[in-house]
Amino acid sequence: MMTNTTNIFGQPIGPALVDWTPRPRPSRISLDGDFCRIEPLDADSHAAELHEANGEAADGRLWTYLPHEPFSSPETYRTWVEQAAAFEDPLFFAIRDRRDGRTAGLFAYLRIDPAVGSIEIGHINFSPRLQRTRAATEALFLMMAHAFEALGYRRFEWKCDSLNAPSRAAALRLGFIFEGIFRQATIYKGRSRDTAWFSITDGEWPALGQGYRAWLAADNFDEDGYQRRKLGEMINCFRAETRPSSP
Repeated sequence: MMTNTTNIFGQPIGPALVDWTPRPRPSRISLDGDFCRIEPLDADSHAAELHEANGEAADGRLWTYLPHEPFSSPETYRTWVEQAAAFEDPLFFAIRDRRDGRTAGLFAYLRIDPAVGSIEIGHINFSPRLQRTRAATEALFLMMAHAFEALGYRRFEWKCDSLNAPSRAAALRLGFIFEGIFRQATIYKGRSRDTAWFSITDGEWPALGQGYRAWLAADNFDEDGYQRRKLGEMINCFRAETRPSSP
């Protein structure tokens, strides 16, 4: 836990970051997990499979809180993927499910600020075949672990429409701390959006990382693939172990 100090005027100021240096920008790398593989988004490799996976949704609710509407054809979706794959911020990645080797979702790093070590995960679009799977949780874990452990970022953000209850619940399940609502923060699809902000900091990450790894471990699942202990339970356990004792 960081504590404030005072300057020569007796005013409270934040702790000095004596050894801080700007962090590297994330690059287009692949990340391997036990249940998924993260790959830089590529139209040739991913567009057709993603469009097919998204097409398994029973209705259009998958797109309600995304900035675009459902794509009318594989060709229009491929055009969007080609454009998105060229962006630097947001920097898009596809998620390949190891169960069948097919691409089942995508997301992106965005609002990348190397100078202050802040980065966000967003544009999350998990198809029905990826939702509520170990691969989905592992994919998010891999992106967070890469940001904190490989790149040395200090802050990892999650933002969503304040009315997007599933996204808000997911952020809390994943260990993010709710920071508040930015009212009338933006406009999309012709409607106003209040934005809910969540974050994890580097000081919180060690406990969360342990919780993720314990949850993803093979012995946490029975022979039918059902979890023995919930992710939140694992995270809270390691948080309790790392919390400073009261004097």
